[in-house]
Amino acid sequence: MKRRAFLRTGLTGAGVAGIAAAPLAAPLAGATAAHGLDTIFNPRRPGRDYNGPVRLSSNENPLGIAPSARQAIVDGLDEANRYPGATGELVREALVARLGVKPGQLFFGSGSTEILRIAAAAWAAPGGRLIYAEPTYEDVPRYSQPFAYDHVTVPLTSDYAHDIDRMREEAAKSSAPSVIYFCNPNNPTGTLTSTGPIMDWIRDESEQHLFLVDEAYFELADDPGYETFVPLIERHPNLIVARTFSKVYAMAGIRLGYGIAHEATVQRVLPFATRNAPNHVAGVAAVASLADEEFFAKSVKTNDEAKAMMYDALGQLDIEVLPSHTNFIMHRIKGELATYNERMYEAGFNVGRPFPPMTDWSRLSMGLPSDMEKLAEVMMDFRKKDWI
Repeated sequence: MKRRAFLRTGLTGAGVAGIAAAPLAAPLAGATAAHGLDTIFNPRRPGRDYNGPVRLSSNENPLGIAPSARQAIVDGLDEANRYPGATGELVREALVARLGVKPGQLFFGSGSTEILRIAAAAWAAPGGRLIYAEPTYEDVPRYSQPFAYDHVTVPLTSDYAHDIDRMREEAAKSSAPSVIYFCNPNNPTGTLTSTGPIMDWIRDESEQHLFLVDEAYFELADDPGYETFVPLIERHPNLIVARTFSKVYAMAGIRLGYGIAHEATVQRVLPFATRNAPNHVAGVAAVASLADEEFFAKSVKTNDEAKAMMYDALGQLDIEVLPSHTNFIMHRIKGELATYNERMYEAGFNVGRPFPPMTDWSRLSMGLPSDMEKLAEVMMDFRKKDWI
């Protein structure tokens, strides 16, 4: 199994439910300006348009949500006053058909980050251990903070994969239950860890340890050594797979993620999950997005084109870059990351935050190919100034 602005149409046309667009725009513009938000959101220019630097720092989909999802939101507003139970069931049905899982093997959250939070809370136990790579996505360590987890970090291998052998050794050092977190493809490196050794470990390991596998970038990964962990959930209650609509479906601002797990595992986590998830707007957008194969293909193609452009530019500059199976790349920089980021900001681009210990690398999210073409020109100018 391998891969391959809100209300624009509703509020700029005849309006929704008889409410005209014109009276809404002025108060909204005034409110955003009063709160300093006018540089992030302009109601006259929804979607990806932005009165500021090009945002290449948060691994967002630059296309904006699918037109079909936008229309589904507009059409669904008549039911926005109702609790979203029925909408959630439609999302469940769509995912069951797409993934080939059972209805009781799914649970929902506000993005995959909430799925990770739920898992960290549900498996917290006295003496429990949290084992994860360094660097990796920060939310599991962050969400574990209220609990008495013993954090065990394992550096990535020389080729920037998870060090499975060392992680297994760490898990074997204690009889206490562990949460073992894999972000694969890994954020921030974009690199893959071969799934075979991890699957072997899951099959061999006792059920006291939870394997939390983050597949946020699954739809963008296309490699013979990579496959989803979803088929293992039927026989392994100590496995949760986290997915999101934020990346290929461009719903980062709408917030919808889902966990896939054995039915018994889902029952264990539900007391820690939010009721009435997903919300109605996210739900109708998700159902439309799952059915929109054209938008899916466009998202993947746009991302591939943007990455190819950046690989070419970085290659011309002889800058080291890691192979990425995501919608971002990690490349070497010269000097301090804070200085590099400030210079990029002044040049009109907001790029990645620090990911210790890789402090001489920059994580660069993919924008539209036109964005990356302009960024490549900035990098060429930086080279002339000996800044990169």
